[in-house]
Amino acid sequence: MSRQQRQDLDDMLRNAPKTAGGTVERARTDFATLFDVPAPDGVTVRDTMLGGRPALELTPAGADGDTVVLFLHGGGYVVGSPRTHAALAGELARRARTRIVSLDYRLAPEHRFPAAVDDGLAAYRELLERGTSPSAIALAGDSAGGGLSVATLLAAREAGLPMPAGAVLFSPWADLTLTGASMEGKLGADPVFVRADIEGYRTHYLGAGDPAAPLASPALADLTGLPPLLVQAGSNELLLDDSVRLAAGAGAAGVDVTLRVWGGLPHVFQHHTALVEEAGQALDDAALFLAHAYRTAAAEPATA
Repeated sequence: MSRQQRQDLDDMLRNAPKTAGGTVERARTDFATLFDVPAPDGVTVRDTMLGGRPALELTPAGADGDTVVLFLHGGGYVVGSPRTHAALAGELARRARTRIVSLDYRLAPEHRFPAAVDDGLAAYRELLERGTSPSAIALAGDSAGGGLSVATLLAAREAGLPMPAGAVLFSPWADLTLTGASMEGKLGADPVFVRADIEGYRTHYLGAGDPAAPLASPALADLTGLPPLLVQAGSNELLLDDSVRLAAGAGAAGVDVTLRVWGGLPHVFQHHTALVEEAGQALDDAALFLAHAYRTAAAEPATA
């Protein structure tokens, strides 16, 4: 990425909506406007339902009909929707040649923790009940959706459900205690957030709930038994340590995990394929990970 590309991206992200300084309704409207980008050409989008919630199904030309990704969007559990993430999910679908179902899980503060986890688990459970092999299912998510993806896996494990083939996590928000050193060390380098922004999302989502609860902060949880994980982050984000500590915890628990930190890039840079070539490279890496995860899981017996 050139210096000018980096500056252009940072300038755009500094105008990203926040909840700390305005109403939730305004933040949702601003976020929807900022990310009003359609799915890429060649990806068919249709409305559907999954786990009792609305969803978008994104199917690329030449998709493998047997595989599916359950996608959980970012937005601090407060803003965002499958529509705001149609471009990101669609790019992943196109590059991985797999169908993606992007879930419109319930948002806070109207529906606080653990409503989003309950919705993620219900969606995963329905995919299994439809007869989809767990080896043909993967999860993916960005930011809060990345943390929610891991929380969904933990909830599925506790429910005795078989694990999917793997999960792709883009800049996951996985520690709601906000104790990572990068929360202070990356202040100023991060063009998206200051600490108060993230605290605002946390307050809306948790209320008086415990931020250290495993399903709220999966980076602090016992991750034993989870499927292979791919974790991607930019070096210039307050939440960098969420990715680092999540990957370390997964590795310590015996989980096959790959972490890549992209130097000089911000939170969920994968959104911005039109601005930086590294976004496309990261999504290509995710597609390769998914293909390998599906092949490996199909060759092994399912485990709960």
